[in-house]
Amino acid sequence: MIQNDTIIAMATPSGVGAIAVIRLSGENAITIVDSFFKSVTNKKSLLNQKTHTIHLGQIVNNTTVLDEVLVSVFKNPRSYTGENVVEISCHGSVFIQQEIIQLFLKNGCRMADNGEFTMRAFLNGKMDLSQAEAVADVIASNSAASHLMAIQQMRGGITNELKELRVQLLDFAALIELELDFSGEDVEFADRTKFKQLVAKITFVLKRLIDSFAFGNAMKNGIPVAIIGEPNVGKSTLLNTLLNEEKAIVSDIAGTTRDAIEDELIIDGVAFRFIDTAGIRETEDIVENIGIKKAYEKAENAQLIIFLIDSNKFSHASEEFLQEIETIQKRFPNKRLLVIANKIDTLSCHDSAVLQSEIENLILLSAKQKTGIDELKTELTSLVNTGALSNNETIVTNSRHFEALNNALTAITSVQQGIDLEISTDLFSIDIRECLRHLGNITGEYDVDKDILGHIFGNFCIGK
Repeated sequence: MIQNDTIIAMATPSGVGAIAVIRLSGENAITIVDSFFKSVTNKKSLLNQKTHTIHLGQIVNNTTVLDEVLVSVFKNPRSYTGENVVEISCHGSVFIQQEIIQLFLKNGCRMADNGEFTMRAFLNGKMDLSQAEAVADVIASNSAASHLMAIQQMRGGITNELKELRVQLLDFAALIELELDFSGEDVEFADRTKFKQLVAKITFVLKRLIDSFAFGNAMKNGIPVAIIGEPNVGKSTLLNTLLNEEKAIVSDIAGTTRDAIEDELIIDGVAFRFIDTAGIRETEDIVENIGIKKAYEKAENAQLIIFLIDSNKFSHASEEFLQEIETIQKRFPNKRLLVIANKIDTLSCHDSAVLQSEIENLILLSAKQKTGIDELKTELTSLVNTGALSNNETIVTNSRHFEALNNALTAITSVQQGIDLEISTDLFSIDIRECLRHLGNITGEYDVDKDILGHIFGNFCIGK
């Protein structure tokens, strides 16, 4: 992308609204707007105004007044992009928006590409690459949890986590490079004991960040919850009750649900993606069997599983249901399982108490009567460990970061193996460079060789 030109785009969604904001960025942004801005005082020039100021006036094309506007001026480098930035707040008419944009397109501006304002902010050093990516996550956040994670990232969460480790590794890399330069003299500049400690520390941090991705990705996109059970236990009714809409078809006919039905619900700031699946049973129906296979696949990919049973049938086949629950637990040993007895509105208090005593941690509810739903929601949120969020721990949500961290871990593991095997320094120095490169990919610091040279000449006096 060309950075010496001036770009323009809507900063607010397209369509009619009370106001709309048009943003310009570039060296000539203030000059271009000033050419068509008439201040209410008739004397004010935007070029002479201080940064971070707002001015009332009109956008005028020859003698035609396009609109009365508020113009916000941000001068480089104290702006979002690091360039001169102007934001024009005009009335929300689509016609007015287009007239103003077309005026500036004909007079020195071009339309901005997708994400170009934020890209310029990155290229001008206003934020690193991970922070730039977090801007999109903040905009797309649809729950308190996803918003909090995006804000932490935009404030430099993963950058701060890796910055110190990367600097220390660069120092050791520079020392290793020195050893290679003086290899004929058989000297060691890098303290191997401290180097081992640093490698162990980096390995620990990388593993923790990698492990956080499963949780972070689920919190960002909605925690998948599979609702499974036999036909006619009320899975579709439960989904409809949770969502408060008729999302799934409810019928007394067994096997009505043949495909997985999904929708999202936010509970106490956490997004859950509920998946209603086909009833699990033995059947000769080919299509229904496909649905049952999908039910198991959805459960395998879910983080939480709701196993729904019919409380009326349980009283007649207690041992059978206990065996089914055990089968589900064995089939998904690493999943969090909630066992729920539905249709308790048809049971007496005595039968409900007996039922609850038979199965540990059983939740009783009536999806049809909407009783016990609040208790279910409370239990769902309690199963989600949000402690990492509340403690401001860094949580990885970006798949690109996840891949880079895995690659960095592979490289640093090779370094550790090289140290343990006491192999030649020049061999594992390659892995150090690889680790630095992958860590640099996360924040956009790509030029590892330049960094190493900078450390050598900045911290050591060679040949003096």
